Amino acid sequence: MKTVTTLVALRTETERLRQGGSLALVPTMGALHEGHLTLVRKARSQADHVAVSIFVNPKQFGPNEDLDAYPRQLARDSELLEAEGVALLWAPTPGEMYPAGYATSISVEGVSAGLCGADRPGHFDGVATVVCKLFNQVRPDMAFFGEKDWQQLAVIRRMARDLDLLFPPADAIYGVPIVREGDGLAMSSRNAYLSVEQRKQATALPASMRRAIAALAKGAGVPGVLEQLTGDILAAGFDSVDYAELRDAESLAPPGPASGNLRLFVAARIGGTRLIDNMPLA
Repeated sequence: MKTVTTLVALRTETERLRQGGSLALVPTMGALHEGHLTLVRKARSQADHVAVSIFVNPKQFGPNEDLDAYPRQLARDSELLEAEGVALLWAPTPGEMYPAGYATSISVEGVSAGLCGADRPGHFDGVATVVCKLFNQVRPDMAFFGEKDWQQLAVIRRMARDLDLLFPPADAIYGVPIVREGDGLAMSSRNAYLSVEQRKQATALPASMRRAIAALAKGAGVPGVLEQLTGDILAAGFDSVDYAELRDAESLAPPGPASGNLRLFVAARIGGTRLIDNMPLA
């Protein structure tokens, strides 16, 4: 595996790889876990070569969020990626990604509204900006993202479609299903923040969501189910629930007469950690 930290070196290496076949990109912020490695394996099954980016993007963190505390373990991550057969690791510095005088931001309307967009102002502008840059830098044939960040995936697909990026977004931006721990908790780099007791309590999040979905399938009313869901999460030891909502899986609009598939979205805080999850109703 080749590791590069400058755009000049990146373009040399990606050009070399493209001469030998298709190139997939897996964008990450590092602190890799089995969820990330599942993305890598899926990418390897679809492309001749896989590039992974590791960049803790300051533009998607708010002023009171965990940018400074976010885990950074590049040496360990590099070993994991090399063992998975990754061809190229792109690990730019903040100065390489956003040089002095940088002044451009991308905002995607519609799918970025509500849910995490309401609780984290500017977050999805930062996501769209850095992913657009990564697509332009690496010029992949396809890219892979985890479905745990379902709203993020919707933002990226909308951006790629609107800006006519290098590949057909409907076909080549892959969403990979959530990878969960044995007790059901969605894998996340932020799980490392949880104390032993908080980690036990955190299992109530997916368990409560499954109960809510079962109640909805039996015909229970949506408002009552969502109220019960919120109460169950708080009773389990969470400090607050940012949202517990049903949304259309494609448009992320609130459900209406024309809604197709629905998903349940939840964000909740335990201690200083914010956890998110989503599940389909069907």
